[in-house]
Amino acid sequence: MDKQQLSKDILKLVGGEENIDQVTHCMTRLRFNLNDNNQADKTALKNTPGVMGVTENGGQFQVIIGNEVSDVYQALVNNMSKTNKKDSASTQGKKQRNPISALFDFIAGMFTPILPAIAGAGMIKGIVSILVAMGWMTNTSSTYIILTAVGDGAFYFLPIILAVSAAKKMGGNVYVGAALAAGLMHPNITALLQAGDTSFAGIKVIATSYASSVIPIVIAIWIASYVERAIDRITHASLKLIVVPTVTLLIMVPLTLIAIGPLGGIIGNGLSGGISWLFDNASIFASILIGGTMSVLIITGMHYALLPLAVGSIAALGYDFIIPLMFAANMAQGGAAFGVGFKSNNPQTQSLSYSTGLTALMGITEPAMYGINMKFKKPFIAALIGGAVAGAFMGTFSVKAYFIGTVGLPGAAAYVGPTISNLLYALIAAVIAFVVAAVITYILGFQEEAAAPSASSPTTSEGTEDITLQDQPIFSPMNGEIKPLSLVPDPAFSEEMMGKGFAIQPTEGRAVSPVNGTVISVSKSGHAIGLVSDLGAEMLIHIGIDTVKLKGQFFSPKVQAGAKVSVGDLLMEFDRIEIEKAGYNMITPVIVTNMYQYTDIQSAGRTTINAQELMYTVKA
Repeated sequence: MDKQQLSKDILKLVGGEENIDQVTHCMTRLRFNLNDNNQADKTALKNTPGVMGVTENGGQFQVIIGNEVSDVYQALVNNMSKTNKKDSASTQGKKQRNPISALFDFIAGMFTPILPAIAGAGMIKGIVSILVAMGWMTNTSSTYIILTAVGDGAFYFLPIILAVSAAKKMGGNVYVGAALAAGLMHPNITALLQAGDTSFAGIKVIATSYASSVIPIVIAIWIASYVERAIDRITHASLKLIVVPTVTLLIMVPLTLIAIGPLGGIIGNGLSGGISWLFDNASIFASILIGGTMSVLIITGMHYALLPLAVGSIAALGYDFIIPLMFAANMAQGGAAFGVGFKSNNPQTQSLSYSTGLTALMGITEPAMYGINMKFKKPFIAALIGGAVAGAFMGTFSVKAYFIGTVGLPGAAAYVGPTISNLLYALIAAVIAFVVAAVITYILGFQEEAAAPSASSPTTSEGTEDITLQDQPIFSPMNGEIKPLSLVPDPAFSEEMMGKGFAIQPTEGRAVSPVNGTVISVSKSGHAIGLVSDLGAEMLIHIGIDTVKLKGQFFSPKVQAGAKVSVGDLLMEFDRIEIEKAGYNMITPVIVTNMYQYTDIQSAGRTTINAQELMYTVKA
């Protein structure tokens, strides 16, 4: 992958630098806040080599890259001018988003940057728990104390970390935000609040614990961002450096101690208590619901709304029920991808399924979810069922996570609790999710062509395995210029995901049969025809790229599925000139989709060709 070129292509296709308000990345995606999402060319992005998919979640425009996203992100930032290398931009000129999208965008933008710190600290806590449980470390040793402090530090001082991230997201001064959180957590204030009967300037201060809290500091930073901007507007430029942060802190620290902190504490405790009540009284139902829909929440970006609840639950109760259900959903996505690999006879599909499935088991589901399961559709449904069944098991045995780490097998230490049974139940649930999703995928099956991002092609025939394959000559279905598949602007063809062959740039609007055989399908839009030859070769003629969007306009099929044809029989007439005027590329892949049953492909060596002339031969 040429990351520099890919970053340049993405920068151009999202609408250029001037359309980017903010960009960050997570484990697999570039996450853009664009001034206008409509300026981004989603179709071209999806067809860009190196891009696994494009989605819009919670007001964010997300480009799915995979495991190399950090390198692409860095190249993207380096390719942007200094004026656009910014963490936050003026809101002038931005389109208005609905409040729900804005909320999800805010939560995602605030929590995504801090997840590595939380996950890293959580993993250290898990390692310590395992070492103590195995008897390799005592809980009185200095090593234990140091490692525990490292693991607990990110959670204890979470308000400071969140203050930096939230201030960055809201356009405030991140260091003022950190100073605000640090003031609330100062040992003297903590001791004063614990002593009780505290007041500030005669106003009573209600004791609230800020360690590991989420909601109080988020509300405080939100209000502080407005206070800071208001003071900045009325302060002379020569005094801003001193006056703005000083007045902001003088207003916000007391205001948080007196009102915002207690209110946020009540909200946080109420949410944690509500979750605890739900899982205490309707654990199985709640676990089935969340486990079965978690992958859908991830697609929509709504899962970020659960992160503050999980963090707050761990801070208040010492454990959380939601993280295990995320774990189950990820294992189910991995199982569904493996199920595709088990079922498919296509080596390319198998390789992609196993590699992305393994990545999902490690906790990164996007490659499997977008690259395999959603494209084949039925495996995604199987993954939802697997997550729900595993969720029911987790709900039955009240599986808990004791910290937030990687939501995959490497993060299994999060389930090490006072007893070993919690970890065992979590691992059993993971197996259930994986097996159920894989088995249902295998039983339901899928259509190979559905794996193509945008080909919208017909299905292949059944039963060709019963034919003893022979060398199959493929004759040209039309007049035109021969092109390699690598020049087709659709990765389904250029990367030979669907099969091998060549493409034709047609010079007229007729397509004839390239083989003696049977028409197995004609797409409703008329742009694609599937055939199986008498010798067993399964063929696809895909007329133009993205021409499915024409919904049959300019296409006139001359055959129906089931028709017997010979080389040269007319299959389709189409208005090439009008299709090109509509903005579509007429390059036409002519491929063999069951190449896994053949050994090689041999070109006839032509650069221009007429209908019924030998185009290439597939070797048995």
